[in-house]
Amino acid sequence: MNIPNTITFSRLLGIPFLLYGLYIPTPQAKWICLTIFLIAALTDWLDGYLARKLNQITDLGKFLDPLVDKLLVLAPLLVLVEIGKIPAWGVFIILARELAIAGWRVNQTTISGANIWGKLKTVSQIIAIALLIAPLSSAWQLPALISFWISVILTIISGVIYLIPVKSSIITE
Repeated sequence: MNIPNTITFSRLLGIPFLLYGLYIPTPQAKWICLTIFLIAALTDWLDGYLARKLNQITDLGKFLDPLVDKLLVLAPLLVLVEIGKIPAWGVFIILARELAIAGWRVNQTTISGANIWGKLKTVSQIIAIALLIAPLSSAWQLPALISFWISVILTIISGVIYLIPVKSSIITE
């Protein structure tokens, strides 16, 4: 366990507090949950940066980082479904993509890092969850839902791109 992998693993510690706090219907609790979520999301950038800077990219990190990302995203989304902020079928699409990619990765001999579409998907999910958690005025409900559906669309696109083999001649042309 190197420093980047330890940071990745530490993101898991925020999830129980986030889950508990999302059920408390006060603005203060929501701001605390938003803070916990954003700190955990920022450590995703930090562990990747440190892994590259310290030359500590490992197969464990390539496996652990996206797994922790999935848990950090799916945990609040499931609570948001339960409290009626977003529809379950949208979260099902996200979950199905994550399970499909995880299953596909198990059969790979080498573990590759996320491509740009996977990164866009993750960023869009973080933005959507942050907007859905934040105790903002009702004027923000529609933008929050739009950001959620954008993240669902990017989730589908990134999954299709990840699973469909691309011929090298297409990339170089």
